[in-house]
Amino acid sequence: MLIIRNLTLYLLKDLRTLLDDFNFSLEKSQKVALIGEEGNGKSTLLKVIVDEDLVADYVKVTGEINKKGEIIGYLPQVMPDRDLSMTTLDYLNSHINMEEINYSELHKFASSMGFPLELMSSDIFVKNLSGGEKIKFQLLCQMMKHPTLLLLDEPSNDLDIWSVRWLEQFIRDARIPVIFVSHDEVLLENCANTIIHIEQLIKKTKPFYTIAGQGYADYVSSRESRISRQTKLAQKEREEYEKKMEKYRRIYSSVQYALRTVSRGSPAEAKNLKDKIHSVKAMGRRFEKQKENMTPLPAFEESILVTFDENVTVPKGKVLLDFHLSELRAGDKLLSRDINLFVMGPQKVCIVGANGAGKTTLLKEVLRYLSNQNTIRFGYMPQDYAEEMEPKQSAIEFLTVDGTKEEQTAIRTHLGSMKFTREEMVHPIEELSGGQRAKLYFLRMVLRRPELLVLDEPTRNISPLSGPEIRKALRSFKGGIVAASHDRKFISEVCDQLYLLDQNGLHPLTYEDLEQTMLRGSMTK
Repeated sequence: MLIIRNLTLYLLKDLRTLLDDFNFSLEKSQKVALIGEEGNGKSTLLKVIVDEDLVADYVKVTGEINKKGEIIGYLPQVMPDRDLSMTTLDYLNSHINMEEINYSELHKFASSMGFPLELMSSDIFVKNLSGGEKIKFQLLCQMMKHPTLLLLDEPSNDLDIWSVRWLEQFIRDARIPVIFVSHDEVLLENCANTIIHIEQLIKKTKPFYTIAGQGYADYVSSRESRISRQTKLAQKEREEYEKKMEKYRRIYSSVQYALRTVSRGSPAEAKNLKDKIHSVKAMGRRFEKQKENMTPLPAFEESILVTFDENVTVPKGKVLLDFHLSELRAGDKLLSRDINLFVMGPQKVCIVGANGAGKTTLLKEVLRYLSNQNTIRFGYMPQDYAEEMEPKQSAIEFLTVDGTKEEQTAIRTHLGSMKFTREEMVHPIEELSGGQRAKLYFLRMVLRRPELLVLDEPTRNISPLSGPEIRKALRSFKGGIVAASHDRKFISEVCDQLYLLDQNGLHPLTYEDLEQTMLRGSMTK
């Protein structure tokens, strides 16, 4: 059984504490969702549980982690380069004892998750698998170890919408405890029975954590109610205190004035006023004592703030994209044909499809088309953040265009609204979390004032508590959106047109149709 006592995680470079005196005991029936804003240490905590050496170069760890007898299955958020460079067969061999493997079990599990076993080959490299295939392949290998505990870091990233439904069922039905990090609010709502919420308060100077034995929706609701009740009570007490202090100040000022102006020939009156001033001062001390015992304003980490420029307005009916493609290919592989995509402002379009259907490839073709047309200002957010980021660049450098003082001020202001500390603003991008890198892409789009956004899984690394703000910003964006996503809340709250991509092109789909295909576990319309 996993038992954690007095665990403290200290960031060596930033000289700040991520987690302080953390205590937790895992029960067999628990499905634990680890939540918090980007950069708060969720992935770091999972790595520390697996092996402290994974974080030794940037975190000082104190405390005790007892995992004696546990067989840990671990799915990292990002695969190490050494694993990506392996063939799929070599990767399998490196993670499990092939002499002890149960092939019947392997086939059964691979079939349940929709992973083709022919992808396990000495001729196929892990790096050449699609994003969803990588997730399924890693999970398949970990399950062959017969773990007693599963640690999953953003397991729904890159899975298609049908595979996410499978993942939910898998987590719920698992007979072993699971600790997972996820941005997918629906997955959290459907799977978690325990919440660990890691926060960084007072401009990331004070770490704080909450452990709640309840589901995600109940936790969010009770947290908001608690914050609201405590805020109202604290404000009411402060208002009453200010009224008392105002009365006290008037009385004190009046007695002081009377004492200064009392006639020297009236010693009795002067003594009476001096006694009165002592009584008034005692009243003031009582009020100060009451202030010390007032209900504190609730300490909590606020969600991010992101807004697109309202002055960027695309007229209704303006053609933003009129795209036609006879064949969609990835190398020699034909993915789809006869693709037509027409977008008018301010339409919000989302493309869904099975893993490997070509959603990312299609968006890149759209980008190529837009670049050649050079008539529409567009912003782009890739699924692979490294695609347009230099790892040694800082956040400020990534967002800089002309380097003017005004631009630098605007960049720092926007980074602050996204909860970046001063130190994080100048860190190399390679040291930032996946969620922080996602925020940088959003900020770049905000600063460049596009008319059309091309988004590949835009919410995949955004914390669930910031997700509503991101969706609100995208919904209120006055331009057009072309996105690929499996995030059900993003699809239902932001998008007004849905398309299914398959081998025969793009097909209009309603959200109700999509829900029915998810229930069937199939993308067949």
